[in-house]
Amino acid sequence: MQSSTPPTVLRAIATAALALFACSGAWAQKAGDIVLGAGWLRYAPRDKSTPLRLTSPVEREVPGSGSSLDYADTLGLNAHYFLTDNWAVEGVFGIPPRLKLQGEGSLAGIGELGSARLYGPSLLAKYFFGQPSDKWRLAAGLGVTYAHFSDVQLTGGLQNTLGGALGLPAGASSTRAKIDSRFGPVFALGATYAFTDRLGLTLSVSYVRMKTKAKLTTYANGNAVATAQSGLTLNPVVPFAYLTYKF
Repeated sequence: MQSSTPPTVLRAIATAALALFACSGAWAQKAGDIVLGAGWLRYAPRDKSTPLRLTSPVEREVPGSGSSLDYADTLGLNAHYFLTDNWAVEGVFGIPPRLKLQGEGSLAGIGELGSARLYGPSLLAKYFFGQPSDKWRLAAGLGVTYAHFSDVQLTGGLQNTLGGALGLPAGASSTRAKIDSRFGPVFALGATYAFTDRLGLTLSVSYVRMKTKAKLTTYANGNAVATAQSGLTLNPVVPFAYLTYKF
């Protein structure tokens, strides 16, 4: 004779199963969560430049001159705060990478023209598709970045070339440079995978529209004797792969 299972036992088993399912399914982020991330970030400019133009004491263009930026890798850091189960605010920052500028065209023979350190924090609004219980979630974001360039260094080859254009012997002049800081829009797409309720992995790609100017001043005997400038279009693509931890 088969024994019947008491209804109270069935209810207990059902309740336990639902609780277990709820715990195992709570993979992704939800309203009120703070998620921190750290990982590999690459700044890959899709750049072009205008020819170097002397602006004083005479105004003239250095024929055929150009430059390009190398890509740079760094440690990227970010933080998300989830306003709802789908909407979040993200801040992106990290260790400022050093970008190297290479000569092109008539400046190609110089090789490296100089370098600068880039501080580029970003703030984005992001929408996460799907539900908090999904292990995979896609996201799209839109925001703004502020690019600040510091510690600009010019190579001796470029400085001697600029001095030579003024009829000065090698070593008789020095040139300092400043790159204008700029705001720019950021467009981002990404995918997040949750290993556990707290630990995850995110892959994202951002595109930034950015134009700026490099301004150079040449000195001889302690006096400014010439100025020059060049326009730079950076428009970098920024892949970012990072581990996340949810609080």
